Amino acid sequence: MSALDTSSLSATIMQQQHQDKSNAKRNGSIASHLANGGQKQYNKAVDDKIDSSVHMEFGGPVGTLAMMIFFPVLMFYFWICLEFHNGHMIYPSLETVTSLPALKEWVYVELIKRVIDHAPLTTYGSTIYLGFIAWSIFCAYVMPGPRTKGLPVPSLGYQQLEYHCNGLSSWYVTLALSAVLHITGVFPLQDIVDNFGPILSCAVLSGYAVTLITYFWTVLFGTPHRMSGKFFYDLFMGAPLNPRIGKLDLKMWAEIRVPWVILFYISLSAVIKQYEMTGHVTAAQAFMLMAHFLYVNACSKGEECIPTTWDIFYEKWGFMLIFWNLAGVPFTYCHATIYLLNWQQNHGYPMTHHTGYTIFVYTLCLVGYYIWDTGNSQKNRFRMELAGTYIPRRTFPQLPWGHIKNPKYIKTEHGAYLLTSGWWGIARKIHYTADLMMALSWGLICGFDSFIPYFYVCFFLVVLVHRVTRDMERCAKKYGKDWERYCKEVPWIFIPFVY
Repeated sequence: MSALDTSSLSATIMQQQHQDKSNAKRNGSIASHLANGGQKQYNKAVDDKIDSSVHMEFGGPVGTLAMMIFFPVLMFYFWICLEFHNGHMIYPSLETVTSLPALKEWVYVELIKRVIDHAPLTTYGSTIYLGFIAWSIFCAYVMPGPRTKGLPVPSLGYQQLEYHCNGLSSWYVTLALSAVLHITGVFPLQDIVDNFGPILSCAVLSGYAVTLITYFWTVLFGTPHRMSGKFFYDLFMGAPLNPRIGKLDLKMWAEIRVPWVILFYISLSAVIKQYEMTGHVTAAQAFMLMAHFLYVNACSKGEECIPTTWDIFYEKWGFMLIFWNLAGVPFTYCHATIYLLNWQQNHGYPMTHHTGYTIFVYTLCLVGYYIWDTGNSQKNRFRMELAGTYIPRRTFPQLPWGHIKNPKYIKTEHGAYLLTSGWWGIARKIHYTADLMMALSWGLICGFDSFIPYFYVCFFLVVLVHRVTRDMERCAKKYGKDWERYCKEVPWIFIPFVY
């Protein structure tokens, strides 16, 4: 190539780059960000203030202590109602309440003795739960998968931590191994629901144990982060921000590899149990298996997007995340599965619905799943592109509109970018709306004879509203007038033209 050709080519490239920058700036696309060298400037003073400030939530030390006591009790209470009372809520009579001896007797017989007799800590139940935990950790260490980086962490000087995203290979290998164990009779999968009480007890105790060990280890030997000085509050919220054992990030492992996989296997166990009893599987029980498969598969296939989420970036690893992931999610979100299985055992016939109603519930779940999957994918891939960590993957299923090629956004004075394209131009928390659609469908498939299958969606609604409030307060402080501009451009929070 001649010098003239080289000069001409260079001029053409420079002209094209200039044109790309002009077009990108005019379109408000991510190409503008990439063309100008990526996001490198941060308002460190604002970040440090937000990252280190402690704002008491959940009622402070008293409220968090109450939740650490009350929530596990509530889990056992709901299990007792499902297992022994056809899903109906039990409570002492007025006459019993007015007599302290009678009330003590009721609590012991109806609650405490049920747990002692039917949910003891057994060797087999503990082996099932702890064996899975050990297997999950093993897979997290050895299975192949891409590596990606999370968001820049202010407390680490904007360092981007690396994450080994081998969740998909771990998921497929776990499915294959469990199939072999079931077929060979080494571990019949119906044993999960047959030993639900003992497994629940092991999970609850494990949640407490890991919380205490993590907290005291971090305080004594680690680097506690954003501490309030109030023991029960800090135990609940957590001491470490980025707990790791070697290359294993505990917070991400617990969020993705444990709760949803256990939840799926509870539903799979119930399906196998139903088939064992009747020789067929109902549309309602199959629905729960489908719903939980979609959830765990989505988390596994898009695991590289998880490091950019709020839980990984900001939340500390305390009782709130530890107990919730090790025990709360799998043994609370499974209420619909257990209710449907026990319905058949208690009534002698399976629960069925009108075909039109069943189609509606399936549709509600699948539409919610589509919005949730593509919405999360749009947002997290946008963040990854900004951070230069985006990894194109062909994991199944890759749904249409999961990636916005030329997204619009608002660049803030802080240095961050607020996405206003795709689902995120329709509502600020559209993924929460989709999550609630799925949660509601899990209750609707159980009919209306019991509240317990609807506890999840009711509880989840409260959690998400609280989280949205926290998020908007933090964003208002962080972005100032740019946040006001964003709220004007995307005025709806959950449902367009409604709220």
